[in-house]
Amino acid sequence: MSITEPEDATSGTEDELQRLGEQLLRTARTSPGRTVVQALVEEQTILSVPAVRQALILHTDDGEMAHLEGLAGQEFSLGLDKGQRSFLCLGLSMVGIGMTTVAAVRDLDERRLQILLRAILRLAGNETIAVGTRVSLGAPAARPQHRPGGDDQ
Repeated sequence: MSITEPEDATSGTEDELQRLGEQLLRTARTSPGRTVVQALVEEQTILSVPAVRQALILHTDDGEMAHLEGLAGQEFSLGLDKGQRSFLCLGLSMVGIGMTTVAAVRDLDERRLQILLRAILRLAGNETIAVGTRVSLGAPAARPQHRPGGDDQ
């Protein structure tokens, strides 16, 4: 006999994370903070880690709110994989928490990179630039080479 979890157990967790994300967005104090929280909500996997929620969430009389400073210096103790950690560190750097080089983008997959690029555009006040996949149609046409003193006439 095997024991299986109810089908809606995953759905319950997703609903809880959705509710938490909405609450954190509502209570973010600053526009840059809201931008980073929005990126974390979109990314999903980081907020699902209990240690992240414990460090990030401040319980107040008005409910839970994001306290991004609570994550400072804890990036390596949260149990995140390399891509998650890079995403989190880059996000925190956008609001002045910690220092992460842009080289950390090499650890991001395409989905996380797109989320972060949208967040950067929101911070810059520009939501008109499309972030998507570029389609390459092959190598650009070769340009004629000019050789000084050569016979290109």
